[in-house]
Amino acid sequence: MSRIVEKRLKLRKKDEVQEGTARINPKTADFLGISGKLEIVLAGKKRYNFDVIISGGVPVNEVWLNSEQMRRLGISDNTTATVRKPLTSTARP
Repeated sequence: MSRIVEKRLKLRKKDEVQEGTARINPKTADFLGISGKLEIVLAGKKRYNFDVIISGGVPVNEVWLNSEQMRRLGISDNTTATVRKPLTSTARP
């Protein structure tokens, strides 16, 4: 049985990131096995899917998201969330 690899990372607001996408460090993406999409889980209940842009400018322990989209989803800057490869397609975009 395969193991689900997930990691707790900080979510940061960045205006230069497009809506619907998340920027992640290449080392973190390798560790999590992420290539096209990632899933962010908040408080074990809210799940969101984002397209991935791999960028070396992002710190290893952070995921950068669009600030306007974070505001609409009710996510504050510097929130710690579980990040993983998407389990199913039932998460919200």
